[in-house]
Amino acid sequence: MLAAAAILRRCAVSGLHAAVRRPAGPAAVLHARCYSHGSQESDEEFDARWVTYFNKPDIDAWELRKGINTLVGYDLVPEPKIIDAALRACRRLNDFASAVRILEVVKDKAGPHKEIYPYVIQELRPTLSELGISTPEELGLDKA
Repeated sequence: MLAAAAILRRCAVSGLHAAVRRPAGPAAVLHARCYSHGSQESDEEFDARWVTYFNKPDIDAWELRKGINTLVGYDLVPEPKIIDAALRACRRLNDFASAVRILEVVKDKAGPHKEIYPYVIQELRPTLSELGISTPEELGLDKA
């Protein structure tokens, strides 16, 4: 058993030596890694891209959830104008549950920064009133 393991080890090592051999000659290959190819997107462009996405008149429920899930995956709390567009998309789809869930996610994304969520709700208050959307606190969901 040990002899077989030693033979396999020798074969593996000799195979590695063959794979590592460098071609003779002065030409050396330098490998360069390019991790980011394009230009950086500004905050305004990012916001405009998401507002445009949620303002699509033909957005469906799957696209709404996909957009929200993608947005939540970023390391940020979405700006109120993005949330406003998402809430309006929920209203166009008559999806009250998703609207409340979006507000819950915003509160969760704010994390330990307790001043962010009240600011977002303050900015969204006219939209929430216009669309007839209650906050999770108004529905008693914060106590569960």
